[in-house]
Amino acid sequence: MKQSLQNVSLGIQHVLAMYAGAVVVPLIVGSAIGLSGAQLTYLVAIDIFMCGIATFLQVWKNRFFGLGLPVVLGCTFTAVGPMIAIGNEYGVSSIYGAILVSGLIVILISSVFGKLVKFFPPVVTGSVVTIIGITLIPVAMNNMAGGQGSPTFGSKENLILAFGVLFLIILLNRFFTGFIRAISILIGIIAGTVVAGFMGMVDLQAVNDASWFNIGKPFYFGTPTFELAPIITMTIVAVVSMVESTGVYFALSDICNKKLDDKDLARGYRAEGLAYMLGAIFNAFPYTTFSQNVGLIQMSGIKTNRVIYTTAIMLIGLGLVPKIAALATVIPSSVLGGAMVAMFGMVVAYGIKMLGQVEFASQENLLIVACSVGLGLGVTVVPEIFAGLPESVKILTNSGIVAGSITAIVLNIVFNVIPSGKKAGSNRDAVVQGQAS
Repeated sequence: MKQSLQNVSLGIQHVLAMYAGAVVVPLIVGSAIGLSGAQLTYLVAIDIFMCGIATFLQVWKNRFFGLGLPVVLGCTFTAVGPMIAIGNEYGVSSIYGAILVSGLIVILISSVFGKLVKFFPPVVTGSVVTIIGITLIPVAMNNMAGGQGSPTFGSKENLILAFGVLFLIILLNRFFTGFIRAISILIGIIAGTVVAGFMGMVDLQAVNDASWFNIGKPFYFGTPTFELAPIITMTIVAVVSMVESTGVYFALSDICNKKLDDKDLARGYRAEGLAYMLGAIFNAFPYTTFSQNVGLIQMSGIKTNRVIYTTAIMLIGLGLVPKIAALATVIPSSVLGGAMVAMFGMVVAYGIKMLGQVEFASQENLLIVACSVGLGLGVTVVPEIFAGLPESVKILTNSGIVAGSITAIVLNIVFNVIPSGKKAGSNRDAVVQGQAS
């Protein structure tokens, strides 16, 4: 009995640590692509439910999939910007077509991904994550003002709420450590919503309309459609997520004193690919390992899979209750915007942190970052620059994320993978000098 209570309490802690990330992603994406209140409620509920399923798939180690370590999965923030861009340009059905195909690609390359890592060193992944973070900032700023098209856009009430939430998150991170700091985003959003309620800015009608129990429906938003540009975009996101997950896998193996081999890594990748595909079928999101829960494991010292199984069951249970999901949909846009600035800024900061591993004494690496980030941001700000190109070429240029990512990958191959003539010449000179001596 005591062990069960401990598992439940630790499971609740893991749910709280990742809940803000699990809830905010569908709210941001759903709001940005114009979903109705009922659709938004479904999106939040199915996302929480699928977080539990994805976590279970990763913890349950078997011959085909599953890392078998205590890891919690949630929607990757790396996918937020791309999904918004795809949804606005190609429609919501194209988002899920792209996620479905990218998940299949992850499964197909899982066994050989270790050999492909040289194409995605920190100079590439860091540039891609930085580009994605930068393209998300305008979404956050629009929400701070009350949401694009809002009749109260830029009002003092919206700005007070947004900056109040941001200030509270900063204070919590400055004066607290451990668990409080880990859920600072969640605390900020709850506090902001309560204050907004006293200001008459919260409408609880969505909660009243939501049912107490509902099971997710396959293809709720319609049959997936398959467009090449969105598929390329989400495949790049998936590969970057795999690189990030690899680091989390090894961090967990170190914490749990369990050595990982190539087969373990492949099973971990397959679990994520399977989570991608199930997410697409039930109209949820791409899932990846949540590093905040790894930090929680390190802090608590509890490394058993039983706790994570408990967490997965809790998430599945929460996802079956739309009324709980509907509570998240009443959060005012300005409250969400204040939290977004911190979260999306962290995406940029994380990209910069990844770039911190790069050898910038190399002019080539500087040029890779300069060109990829420059093009990615440039296409985002001035999307009409390539309007005159053929449709087959515009597939690669319409999205700043795709344009910047492909630039980083190609330049890395040119500068760091293909041996340069200069290096080859230096090697030949060294051989000749060695023979002469």
